[in-house]
Amino acid sequence: MVDRVKRNRKQASARDGVPTGDARKDRWRKHRVARRKEFVEAALRALDEHGPDLGMDHVAAAAGVTKPVLYRHFEDKADLFVALGQRGTEILLERLIPAINTELAPLPRIRMAIDAYFTVIEEHPNLYRLLVRKSFAEKPVDSDIVAEDKELIATALTALFGDYMRMFGMDSGAAEPWAYGVVGMVQNTGDWWLERRSMSRDSVVEYLTQIIWAAIDGLTRAQGVVLDPNVPLEENKVVRMSRQRDRTDQNDQTEAG
Repeated sequence: MVDRVKRNRKQASARDGVPTGDARKDRWRKHRVARRKEFVEAALRALDEHGPDLGMDHVAAAAGVTKPVLYRHFEDKADLFVALGQRGTEILLERLIPAINTELAPLPRIRMAIDAYFTVIEEHPNLYRLLVRKSFAEKPVDSDIVAEDKELIATALTALFGDYMRMFGMDSGAAEPWAYGVVGMVQNTGDWWLERRSMSRDSVVEYLTQIIWAAIDGLTRAQGVVLDPNVPLEENKVVRMSRQRDRTDQNDQTEAG
């Protein structure tokens, strides 16, 4: 997994990492963590208002502070960009993991997972556009957060598909290309839909659901396995996704299963 922050990791860990044992320093550290989170939420509000071309002055105004105060908690624009990306990942996984792991029949399970993704990009379109563009206030950054999240989800789906393939006595070697293919199709369709909006979210979710199920059904039937799309499988395999947090949240993880 690509590290989200490539600069000054050791210094950031020492400043914002594990508790030091000094009560006063630890209280200050917790205060900084809380303030950073407040500023990230302010940045999300500024994104809603100003779009992906927002600057640090917009974020400071949304937070009700001056830019110098903002820069006490973020090294630079790239640092805030990464923090926004981390928050975006949290929002996505909070919606996506429960949907993927729901104990439903294959077809509604697929539908719920796709709908969770489209719901997130519909609710936070400017955050998605900012992260795809990989720049903040016209300053390029070296973190490709969208690609990292794609890798994270595809890796988790590879394990999930592999578990099911082995359960059905199939060769699990196809799990990885299948996972990356599904994730790529959903993301690319999401890019198109977010800009065009030529159909409703429900419609595009249903089209993708039917396409993905048709592919799965064709593959399993070719191997002599016939599945009812509307009947839950005997065993509900689940996805586990986790990512070590950088900087202030280094010791926290997002995990579900």
